[in-house]
Amino acid sequence: MAIILSDAGRHAQLLPLTFTRPVAQLRPGILRIAEGWYVRSGLQVGYRTEPYLGPLFPLPSDLAPRFEADGALFPTDDLVAAVIGLRPGEVLVRDGRALAFGLAGAEAPAMTDWEAPPAYLHPVPFPGELIRFERPWHLFQHCGRAIDHDFRLLTDGRRSQPLSALNTVVGDPGLIFLEEGAIVEACILNTKGGPIYIGHGAEVMEGAMLRGPVALGDHAQLKMGAKIYGPSAFGPECRVGGEVNNSVILGYSNKGHDGFLGNSVLGEWCNLGADTNNSNLKNTYGEVRAYSYAEGREAATGLQFCGLMMGDHAKSGINTMFNTGTVVGVAANVFGGGFPPKHVPSFAWGGSEGFAVYDIERALTAMRRVMERRGVQLTPQAEDVLRRIHASETGSA
Repeated sequence: MAIILSDAGRHAQLLPLTFTRPVAQLRPGILRIAEGWYVRSGLQVGYRTEPYLGPLFPLPSDLAPRFEADGALFPTDDLVAAVIGLRPGEVLVRDGRALAFGLAGAEAPAMTDWEAPPAYLHPVPFPGELIRFERPWHLFQHCGRAIDHDFRLLTDGRRSQPLSALNTVVGDPGLIFLEEGAIVEACILNTKGGPIYIGHGAEVMEGAMLRGPVALGDHAQLKMGAKIYGPSAFGPECRVGGEVNNSVILGYSNKGHDGFLGNSVLGEWCNLGADTNNSNLKNTYGEVRAYSYAEGREAATGLQFCGLMMGDHAKSGINTMFNTGTVVGVAANVFGGGFPPKHVPSFAWGGSEGFAVYDIERALTAMRRVMERRGVQLTPQAEDVLRRIHASETGSA
């Protein structure tokens, strides 16, 4: 028995973050969405995503019986229980849209079935809390709720590693959890707004100030004097310094220097050069618009605060300035004076004075160097995905 997590028509809406992963591989809190389904259900998890991602994220070998759920949904306890309670021929619904299907054979829901479930299926209403990630900025919008759910899931009935007396705690110390090997010394930790989770082998250096909810992944680091305003979540092996407000970094990325990052989402293997800053509020205090790959133009976010959305392997040079609602594609390299455009395509190399296409072989060489510093190899399957993205986005096929 397995749970298939489908992109359910959301893949293009969540670009550039989903160029390199299925929707359910996003990390809004402590865990990836798929990890949350696995931990809460105990069932094997697979993905129904874009064909070019299939070799990296395969379907389970045993497809019957199974459940197929919308991978853009956060797996709360109530939602997971409702999904695994489905019988074949039933569909879990909310406001006319399918949330999950109970399936007996190897058949798969059509994309249209998610928006309009077939009439021959028996609808099962879901009345519980529903957290959807339909746009990149939803990750930082719902980060606090995700951290809260994941914190309770991972820490219930467990005892934190001891917190050094050299730290200052504001609020409930019971909302601070340190996994084995975590180091936190001479810091200020405020839990009045939510919990603080420090992963295995992670380090919070002296003078850092954390205002929860905050999650720091395994072997990640918060640099000395960092100012972290929650809700913020940083995945494994991240290096984070300076001032960060309500932002999500999926993992393996560096924002190690001074500079402001606010209301933003960065993918994996990104690097922000020293004193890189982003704007998260327009001078007019109006609604922020951001580029939508699904629509091929800027779209309304419904937000007054919205910063930088950056795909995997993208980088910025020192003193780079990103405007409000900037979207940067995979493996882009942004540098130079002035503000770059609000949409920087994948594999673009340049800045405010213009861009050239980043050669794929040079890009892959740089990626290998970066990944090897964290002890990770660029697999042939991952390389093939990046080559396909390069060909598609630059027209060099």
